[in-house]
Amino acid sequence: MTNASPAVQQLRARAPQAQPRIASVLGSGWGSLTGHVRDALRIRYDELPGFPQATVLGHSGELWLGRIGAHEVAVMSGRKHAYENGDVKGMQLPLQTLRALGCEVLVQTNAAGSLRAEMAPGSLMVLTDHMNPSQRSPLVGAGGSERFVSMVDAYDPDLRAIAHAVAARCGVELHEGVYVWTLGPQFETPAEVRMFRHWGADAVGMSTVPETILARHAGMRVLALSLLTNMAAGLSEESLSHAHTLSTAYAASDVVGSVLADIIAAIEL
Repeated sequence: MTNASPAVQQLRARAPQAQPRIASVLGSGWGSLTGHVRDALRIRYDELPGFPQATVLGHSGELWLGRIGAHEVAVMSGRKHAYENGDVKGMQLPLQTLRALGCEVLVQTNAAGSLRAEMAPGSLMVLTDHMNPSQRSPLVGAGGSERFVSMVDAYDPDLRAIAHAVAARCGVELHEGVYVWTLGPQFETPAEVRMFRHWGADAVGMSTVPETILARHAGMRVLALSLLTNMAAGLSEESLSHAHTLSTAYAASDVVGSVLADIIAAIEL
């Protein structure tokens, strides 16, 4: 990826003065963050060569360039999931593009299933670590020694501390825990959920991990937050569906968007 790539060229042409240092990828329920982006320039993914086309309900497929607090930001409203076509490299070009624009921090969000009774639907969790049981990696095929990326503290401790401090000021309980990534698109079985709990996982979802690997490969610091939209399979009587996920996510959208904006504004670069 170079600064001469078509996507970078397009963004430089559309926003020649833009110098974002914080990027954010918005999952289901987190779209209200865009309402906090000032002086926003909105660019559809289909106008940016190599950016993913939005195929999942709840992901609008737009890049927002603007400001949150004192920071210039690049906000991706929607992501590519590996379950859409089996490709775990779907977010590689967008993240490389944002890195080339100058982004040093990636703030990720997702909707996830809770594996802990005390994290009821509507709760927030900051990721301390993740599990990748399928061992699928977007770095397969990469060259050089840089492909051997350390995943110790993949979710930056200093950024997590900022998230906790901001949530406390906002009066919002912020849990923390380990996120386990499954390929999907089917939901996990109750037996799989029991296995994940035995391993020590706290939430389960179908995104975020490939992007974290890509961001760490690119030298970016990562913060990731989950909105718990349901109890995982077998832990409640509720019937799991994407519609149910979106319903819970949208109910919490205004609150989580406001907290997320405050966290981004508080990040120290």
